Amino acid sequence: MKNLLELPALLLLDVQKGFDDSYWGTRNNSEAEANMARLLTEWRYRKGHVIYTKHLSIDPASPLHHRNKLGTEFKEIIQPIDGEIIFTKNVNSGFIGTELESYLKQKQIKTVVITGLSTQHCVSTTTRMSGNLGFNTFLVSDAIAAFEIMDHNGVRHSADSIQEHELAMLQKEFATIITTDEIISQLNQE
Repeated sequence: MKNLLELPALLLLDVQKGFDDSYWGTRNNSEAEANMARLLTEWRYRKGHVIYTKHLSIDPASPLHHRNKLGTEFKEIIQPIDGEIIFTKNVNSGFIGTELESYLKQKQIKTVVITGLSTQHCVSTTTRMSGNLGFNTFLVSDAIAAFEIMDHNGVRHSADSIQEHELAMLQKEFATIITTDEIISQLNQE
């Protein structure tokens, strides 16, 4: 496992109330938001860069549609404060249609820690792009959550299997997979 050489930027992707809607199906990792909050507390304590994305869907059926004020709000456990950056997007990647990449480069941030919702959508896409753009990328496996899906053959895949497959595909090629405890432990050793 690569060591954290600097305090990376913490990315909190789309931690919005709309993901509590039954529209998405069954979800895994009920502790994801609590782990995100632990990391957020640690970053604020260390005065690190905290960056949020907010998804405003263009699909009127989505609980994250821009006209659904409640669904697009951040969850209570993850509320931005003054000085923390929010990038609004309407596609899966936090890098497309936002200033995220230029912000990271301007601040000379080379390492990012990714958390958020949902694993198979914005988390996976943003992680892939982060790695492709050359950022040293860490994905926090217990601070993300997946939803069950139905595939093109009508086969239902559980949220846990989606999570495991996504993590397997992202490991090494795009990111280092790490847990909340592992990150906090590394930070406390520095």
